[in-house]
Amino acid sequence: MSNKTAVLKSVKSILISQPSPENGKSPYLDLGNEFGIKVDYRPFTHVEGVSAKDFRKDKVYLEQYSAVIMTSRNAIENYFRLSEEMRVKISPETKYFCISEAIALYLQKFIQYRKRKVFFGDGKIPKLIEVINKHKEKTDNNFLLPCSDVHDSTLDNALQQHNINFREAVMFKTVASDLSDLSDVKYDMIVFFNPSGFHSLYKNFPDFVQEETRIAVFGNSTLETAKEMGLRIDVMAPTPEFPSLAMAIKKYVQEANQK
Repeated sequence: MSNKTAVLKSVKSILISQPSPENGKSPYLDLGNEFGIKVDYRPFTHVEGVSAKDFRKDKVYLEQYSAVIMTSRNAIENYFRLSEEMRVKISPETKYFCISEAIALYLQKFIQYRKRKVFFGDGKIPKLIEVINKHKEKTDNNFLLPCSDVHDSTLDNALQQHNINFREAVMFKTVASDLSDLSDVKYDMIVFFNPSGFHSLYKNFPDFVQEETRIAVFGNSTLETAKEMGLRIDVMAPTPEFPSLAMAIKKYVQEANQK
């Protein structure tokens, strides 16, 4: 597989390795309309909940935790799913610390939402840590962190640095989706947002050769995984110049498609 810098050839089609936006709006679709590029969405991975039987093997006892850190809808859904399947009664006094207000509001599907028991940040880890430190009590000796088997360690590291005792609880797994119908489809650029996307790519297409396919990645862990797999990275974000991947791709397309 070649690692040589690709000659800037025009981009006429882009595959985004995520689900289509629910509201039909996306900076990638805007980019496609602006430059006349075909933009398709296709999730390379999907989430499967861990069974109650397998979860019990980890010896995590939900009723022992009076504070829970929620970072995603998947975490919320699987936390309450497992508690129901294992017939664990979650105390109404349980406190929930959420990464963002949107995640906090999602709790309304599962609990009687009371602001004094639900706290949230601004979507970023420093603010979440601040909120935890502000509202935690002496009785919150240990926080439960529902998570996937594959996740970024940034939050874990931040919790440790601030001496916040927590226990990870793997409640769902990120698994490769079936992409076999794409075997004869060619895209000029494929966009990846996490390492799992690359694992799915090679699980579905073990003989994948990059050649002229441009690879765009978001995040350092995604970048490192791509490098480990010997792939050439053509677009990367975030950077000081391009905080968003859509911005970085737009700049690349502007240069590659000018005639």
